[in-house]
Amino acid sequence: MQLPIKAILVFHATARAGSISRAAEELSVTPSAVSQQIQLLEVQLGVSLLAKAGRGVALTEAGERYFSMISEQIERIEEATGTIRGFRSVTTLTIRATPTLSNKWLLPRLGALLDRHPDLEVRLDGTNEPTDFNQELVDVELRHGNGRWPGLFVEGLAEERFLPVCAPEYAAAGTLLPADLLAHRLIHSVKSQAQWTGWLQLAEVTPGERWRRVLFDRSHMAIDAAVRGMGIALESTLMMQDELKSGRLVCPIAAPPDLRIVTQWIVCPRDHLRQKKVRQFLDWLREERDAWQASQTG
Repeated sequence: MQLPIKAILVFHATARAGSISRAAEELSVTPSAVSQQIQLLEVQLGVSLLAKAGRGVALTEAGERYFSMISEQIERIEEATGTIRGFRSVTTLTIRATPTLSNKWLLPRLGALLDRHPDLEVRLDGTNEPTDFNQELVDVELRHGNGRWPGLFVEGLAEERFLPVCAPEYAAAGTLLPADLLAHRLIHSVKSQAQWTGWLQLAEVTPGERWRRVLFDRSHMAIDAAVRGMGIALESTLMMQDELKSGRLVCPIAAPPDLRIVTQWIVCPRDHLRQKKVRQFLDWLREERDAWQASQTG
């Protein structure tokens, strides 16, 4: 079946505008032409997409579902078209990074990059999904993993130290032995490369048959849970620098085992390194990384 591309684009514009007349004005066509295209799409799909609502229109349940399913793809087409026309290729830098790195490390520093390069427009996409650089308009990714992605430029961001941490009200710094942790609720980051089982093994502690635990699929959630006194988390100093510096988190173990891993990686196709905007970002990122490493002790 041939896709009714024009009708789909007209529906998207109408749903976004919430009005047939406003969509017609945006598309430089008549309201009648907009209505005809939407009717054509409804006939092809076999469902009603819009219903009258006062002077405007509202999405039906099917319309809501369809709009949510196509919106991201249409916006990517619009962005790709602008890039090919040359409007955005120089000034727009699209970065993909994990949600925790985006929230806890990159976002607090991003203003310095924008101040240094005021002509640079940054789009930060916070997700754990790895980029398909052949299909997606992403310039550079900060990817969580083991660093083995053949065919791409890969550079470790920083070596992270993983520590047990909690709110000082939950347990004061340096007051517990590793074996004492088994009597406490342990906060787990289920996607982290550093897990409690491995840390306890380094500490020569055998876990019991039952755990008191709470599990999160994002490290930033585990960090926030520890700040709220929910238990003791095992997290990276890279991700919780602000919480450690402010004293909202402390390490309750007097002499914790030294667990260090590189879990975040700079990733992009090698030809992206020729782009000025990518080089500017990487130069800034390495400076920030070096400054962070210099601030670490122990």
